Amino acid sequence: MKAQFQPNPQSLLSTFIVFFIIHSIQVGIGIQGFQRIIFFEAKHDAWISVIVAGLFTHIVVMIMIKTLQLYGPTDIYGIHIEVYGKWIGKIVNSVYILYCLWLFVIVLINYIEVMQTWVFPVVPTWLFSISIVLLVIYGVNGGLRVIAGACFFSFILSIWMLGLIGFPLRFTDIHHLFPVMESNITSILKGAHKMTLTIIGFEILYVVYPFLKEREKVTKFAQLAIAGTNLLYLIVMLITITYFSPGQIENTIWPTLSLFKIVKLPFIERTEYVAVSFWLLIILPNLMLYLWAAVRGVRRTFEKKTKRIIWLFSLVVILASLFFNTRSKINHFNDLFASIGFYVTFCYPFILFFLALIKKKITSLKEK
Repeated sequence: MKAQFQPNPQSLLSTFIVFFIIHSIQVGIGIQGFQRIIFFEAKHDAWISVIVAGLFTHIVVMIMIKTLQLYGPTDIYGIHIEVYGKWIGKIVNSVYILYCLWLFVIVLINYIEVMQTWVFPVVPTWLFSISIVLLVIYGVNGGLRVIAGACFFSFILSIWMLGLIGFPLRFTDIHHLFPVMESNITSILKGAHKMTLTIIGFEILYVVYPFLKEREKVTKFAQLAIAGTNLLYLIVMLITITYFSPGQIENTIWPTLSLFKIVKLPFIERTEYVAVSFWLLIILPNLMLYLWAAVRGVRRTFEKKTKRIIWLFSLVVILASLFFNTRSKINHFNDLFASIGFYVTFCYPFILFFLALIKKKITSLKEK
């Protein structure tokens, strides 16, 4: 395996598309119910936890980009080979591939649970799983350009939902936010830590980076995407805290979806049904990117044909989704991933950057 990777010119993407890729992969299933989890830790200061988590995300993205810039046109799979060597690098790549598949399963089972709870309670899990995964396979077979297009249209076509979130504003009470900083710093930081499962996904930049035309502009568009996502989560959290009472937040599994219930339109009787069904358009780019990143890792690490791997991974995901068929199992799976995902997403980039920096300096000294 070659650490350096230069894609064909026709496969390159305009750098501005990074904004839509990162924003789309961050805004998925987590936004439907993240408020309750953060509120348990930080209470009415939960909005501060959102800001803290967002600021730290900006720092992590900056470190990720600096790591990628050390090695030119390569991805995380190539960097692992450079830093750890051939065999250890392949092991670490395999772990990262499993991480991407784990994220795929997380998004899939959580969305299926929402669909079965709100809209189609009698439709079996296997039918949802197979239907969604087939759509994902179709997109992944089209390549990154097709997936990037899906991210763009997902962003454009879902903007109208922001208007619906504004409906509860007339029933909000700003006094629910006071007194500010009543929770201690530890609780606020714990709340920020609980944002992990909600805001992860931006690490896809590690895999997408070589396919960008003007890589010197990546920082600008990536940071804009992170800022846009953080602002969205902050707005949703503020509306939730000021609309619901503390007891309601703690007992509402999906506060964002519950906000749609008060929206009354003359041509739609149950707006939340439309929102839940439309959410498929939002999570599809997430699923496509995670599966593509995993398949890409197999191709880069083991030089295997991708089409067979796509079908193999899809079968594994479908079988895994059938096992997580209760709320308790899904919660346990989410909590376990959040614990591991925090270290992979927010801690590991710093370790990898310093290791890559040291390896780069050692290589430069040897060349002299």
